Amino acid sequence: MAAAASVVVAVGTATGLLTALGDDDGGAGRAGPQASRSVRLDALPVSPSPSPSSTSPPSAEPSRSASPSPTARRATPTPSPKRTSARQDPRSTATWLYRHPDSQVLDWVRAHPGDPRQDVIASRIAGHPAAVWFTDHTPATITARVRAVTSAGAAQGRVPVLVPYAIPDRDCGGHSEGGAPDLDAYDAWIDRFAAGLGSGEVIVVLEPDSVAQSECLSAGERADRFASLARAGRVMKDADPAARVYYDAGHSGWHAPAKQAAWLKQAGAASADSSDGVFSNVSNFHTTADEVAYDRAVLDSLGGPPGLGAVIDTSRNGNGAPADGEWCDPDGRSLGRAPTLSTGMGRIDAYLWVKLPGESDGCRGEPGTFTPSYAYDLAR
Repeated sequence: MAAAASVVVAVGTATGLLTALGDDDGGAGRAGPQASRSVRLDALPVSPSPSPSSTSPPSAEPSRSASPSPTARRATPTPSPKRTSARQDPRSTATWLYRHPDSQVLDWVRAHPGDPRQDVIASRIAGHPAAVWFTDHTPATITARVRAVTSAGAAQGRVPVLVPYAIPDRDCGGHSEGGAPDLDAYDAWIDRFAAGLGSGEVIVVLEPDSVAQSECLSAGERADRFASLARAGRVMKDADPAARVYYDAGHSGWHAPAKQAAWLKQAGAASADSSDGVFSNVSNFHTTADEVAYDRAVLDSLGGPPGLGAVIDTSRNGNGAPADGEWCDPDGRSLGRAPTLSTGMGRIDAYLWVKLPGESDGCRGEPGTFTPSYAYDLAR
């Protein structure tokens, strides 16, 4: 397995929600079984800045430096009561995704009105929704920061996409190493995260890489992580019954569907009490067609309620994955399908921009920072 491509940089500004106008799904062959991603995450302010004028939506390695606590670290939490209500259709109320008004790309657009790349980057990236990441273990402020995003989304009648990314030893000690100090601290952080969800519709992309990249853990460590992930889903859905929680399925160039599904089941992804399905392709480049086929195969192997679905990160997959498996700002990539809650595809609940386009993996610019040359190449 190649080293993971996760990159975390706490830069102190808010991650924005973005889109691009659609590109086709054809293109290069997919990478081999690479660990997925490259991401830039950061702390959100307690209150978002005033939103700019609204735009119309279209018509988001192995080798640990430290190990988690041993398997017997804590008692198993009491399961939540069985949920009997039917799974809510993601298009039942709000049909548009929320764009957070603070992001590196928006900062760049505002600061460079005369740049010849500005119009393309503004229209194809900056004006559209992408996920908001929460990457730092900050128990004192996490509830308020989550609430700032969810309340703003609810006020606009739009659906925020949130990415909690604080599992201990995330990225197996790679570029995005970090997270909560241990799983007890993580569980407490999740409780506070859930307290900020409110009562409106929200999509939670729960811990990218946490399942697909768990092979670097011992069997006991993996079981503990999966118990915390299952608990996280239950806590969020108990706090906000309208929340939709999706679990890490990696991507179509990584693990076989049956193997990934077996881990996902252990992590709670097959239970309606904790899960609405799976997500795939976060920060990666595999074509939407490949991800649709892969996610459906994972869901078939996973079992669980018939309503479980999948969401796919289409932020950079317009030309597919590089044939050589390169993950770090590879040349020749492009924006993928626009984020939407209406995919027209069975069992595919949404196309999202989880990775924020234009934020570098570390080759075209500093890891996790907005790089206009890279953004322009993706968007033009």
